[in-house]
Amino acid sequence: MHMHPRSYKATARQCVWSPCNTLLCHGSNMVGCGDAFLKWALARYLSNTSIELKPDGDVVRFNIGELPSKTGSSMKEKKKVKRVKMSRKAKLNELRFYRLKAKKKMRSPNPEVRIRYRLEKAKRKEEWLIEKLKKFNVPKAPAEKYDPEILTEEEKFYLKRTGEKKKNYVPVGRRGVFGGVVLNMHLHWKKHETVKVICKPCKVGQVYEYAEELARLSKGIVIDIKPNNTIILYRGKNYVQPQIMSPHDTLSKSKALEKYMYEQSLEHTSQFIEKLEKELEEYHKHLAQYKKQKESRP
Repeated sequence: MHMHPRSYKATARQCVWSPCNTLLCHGSNMVGCGDAFLKWALARYLSNTSIELKPDGDVVRFNIGELPSKTGSSMKEKKKVKRVKMSRKAKLNELRFYRLKAKKKMRSPNPEVRIRYRLEKAKRKEEWLIEKLKKFNVPKAPAEKYDPEILTEEEKFYLKRTGEKKKNYVPVGRRGVFGGVVLNMHLHWKKHETVKVICKPCKVGQVYEYAEELARLSKGIVIDIKPNNTIILYRGKNYVQPQIMSPHDTLSKSKALEKYMYEQSLEHTSQFIEKLEKELEEYHKHLAQYKKQKESRP
């Protein structure tokens, strides 16, 4: 059986679009109703709505909806809900409320409430400091290929003695190793074979980390590490001063100082958290001991 496609015909004689934005429809003998056709025409020509043809059995329905945007969402979805701006007085009242709440916890007669409040506050600060320090993590550049020079024991002894006698040095302070330290080393190596790097202040074992980092960034050779946190570095036999003396994968002077401040704050906060946790444990032990004594009494 051969099926013919269904066709829909309107018996309207003529539909003309006039320059004055009016639709002139001649003849009203159409399928359905003339008002429905007029509504369709107005929606088609005088608005940005989309018109969808839906055949439902023997009836054809025109679904008039909004024109979807490029992202597929309607125009109403694009409208953002405006946030209600709080007045200055409302903000001050909110701050006062939180301050009063904090004061109540700090002045609570129960010591556990006071300790827990300080502990929660310190832990929030610790999380914030860790997030801040993540911004200063510079990705290390891929290691460049270079021939490591093998020095004999006599050469090492000679370089060690000459490095101790010479007065040229580069300080490494609280900022740690940053681009300026490596730059100063290359400037010293322009006229001297060796350079002393004095680390002060320096934690226990931190001087070895500095020595490894400086050797990687400057492509120098570590000759000796003194007990007074002094590193002697040798430039190498075939040393050529690089065009960029401050490596890209290092922090600037101001960023290094900012990182140091956050690290110090994090260290003190961690120590404070440990202290509060010990206080809380001691309080719980004291409570348990007091309950036992109370129960043991006749």
